[in-house]
Amino acid sequence: MTRTILDIHVLQTVPPSNLNRDDTGSPKTAIYGGARRARVSSQAWKRATRKAFEDLLDPSELGVRTKQVVDVLAQRITARDAGLAERAEELAKETFKAIGIKTSAPRKGETEESGYLLFLSARQLDNLAEAAVAAAHSPQGVAAELKARDVKALADREHSVDVALFGRMVADVADLNVDAAAQIAHAISVHPVENEYDYYTAVDDRKQDQEETGAGMIGTVEFNSATLYRYATVDVDRLQDNLGDPLATRRAVEAFVRAFVTSMPTGKQNTFANRTLPDAVLVKLRETQPINFVGAFEEAVGAYDTTGRVQEAATRLAEYAREVEHAYDERALASWLIRVGDRTKALAELGEEVTLDGLINAIGTQVSARLVPAS
Repeated sequence: MTRTILDIHVLQTVPPSNLNRDDTGSPKTAIYGGARRARVSSQAWKRATRKAFEDLLDPSELGVRTKQVVDVLAQRITARDAGLAERAEELAKETFKAIGIKTSAPRKGETEESGYLLFLSARQLDNLAEAAVAAAHSPQGVAAELKARDVKALADREHSVDVALFGRMVADVADLNVDAAAQIAHAISVHPVENEYDYYTAVDDRKQDQEETGAGMIGTVEFNSATLYRYATVDVDRLQDNLGDPLATRRAVEAFVRAFVTSMPTGKQNTFANRTLPDAVLVKLRETQPINFVGAFEEAVGAYDTTGRVQEAATRLAEYAREVEHAYDERALASWLIRVGDRTKALAELGEEVTLDGLINAIGTQVSARLVPAS
């Protein structure tokens, strides 16, 4: 069976920053190749990518992930029929009960919630709200009407782009699960890192003209800086299965590539102003399997006085990609490259050099040509 796999490889330098903190507030790290590396979790970059969708896609193409599903659905019920405002919460609870999703109040007197984060598309919520409104006015009664309208099926069709890409797990109703079409690796630095501390003070504006000396507040914040290798892959065929439409699939792929490449987690962003764009982006279209090139950096890049880490990382990535593809007879169907400056010229032979808009257009064209129209 012909497959369509899209691999995205990114080299990105980030200055002093704390993009993704652990439970102590320290930047996350990982041991790889025997050296401690800076790390940004896959979850952090997934969320950054999802948030970027808000500027790229219509709200109707997106979903909401929350425990407060009863309140979300109740608001939609009220928006459709203001006369049901007092019954909206109870109707929402009955709707989720009919689906098989349990809800309960976390504390007495509070709105009921699901026991876990539930990911539903805007269209699914709209469809459920319409069914609930109809059930409220049905002579058969709410429960009978919800069953007749098969609300469980309504919660499992018309998936949003983010649900189709990142998947959904519903603990109470396993057949509502959606297999993710996209995978995002933990980003790691290509070199060893040592976390550092910034000791800071804040001056009390009301006291600076008085005789009292000393800071109004003191503290420390932990940080590091890194050249990161980032990787993501999209199974375009699974994405089409989830969305059920070639045009929607193309839009989803284009939005994902643009969002993943340009987004960044916002941890401590106001403190460090660390927002950068990648030094290089290599995208490969395959029909076999995804291939992560992180092995290029199993031996950590050192501190080079003359070439720097970006240049060395680009050289290693280019060499490793060629060697892996040669050893395993892997031939990408198409390859594209965005790169900045002479430091990344080692990557030039790996793909057609394009701008970001050129990359998105080329990927969209290739994906459309390979998708099978829905029957």
